[in-house]
Amino acid sequence: MYKLVTFEDTVRVPPALFGMKMNQAAQRILREKYERAVDKGRGIILGVFNSKIKGDGKILPGDGSAYFDVQYDALVFNLEVNEVVEGEVSEIVEFGAFVRMGPIDGLMHVSQVANEFLAYDKKQQCLVGRESKKTIRKADALRAKVATVSFKDTIPNSKVALTMRPTGLGKLAKKDVKQVPKKKEKAAEKKEEKSEKEKESK
Repeated sequence: MYKLVTFEDTVRVPPALFGMKMNQAAQRILREKYERAVDKGRGIILGVFNSKIKGDGKILPGDGSAYFDVQYDALVFNLEVNEVVEGEVSEIVEFGAFVRMGPIDGLMHVSQVANEFLAYDKKQQCLVGRESKKTIRKADALRAKVATVSFKDTIPNSKVALTMRPTGLGKLAKKDVKQVPKKKEKAAEKKEEKSEKEKESK
């Protein structure tokens, strides 16, 4: 689902950024261009790190900007058909449930929630099994399988379909939900920022 991928690109650094270290300027430009963007072949780019300029820059006639070949790492979110994923229900609608998986919501049609008929309870905002009486509500944690994936030019235009009909999938008990404490997430982000600043100052 999450991968660290190394890319190479050519970055145009305008004169307004010449006062910055070039690695820092290149990373700023790459982040503005690619973060939250969709690469149809690799997925959604969540973050850009460790930008390194390779070789000397070039200036083209009539253009005061400098062009640099840059190598950088990117944290990418991707999904594959038949991949088993975990997510949280973000919305219940009459025709199914939307499940949040990282930066994108997948749709689980009501026919793919369980091997029984489910009714939509508008008052309670949940899906209810006709025989089992089990419910699916907003904020429930689920384990599902990716049925189809279609990455488009933007996140809102990208589509993911999910199913929980196969054995072993379904609603997760609270003890089964894996969560990363927010304090640890923030500490990791600060550590990454500190590491980048140290590299830029060298």
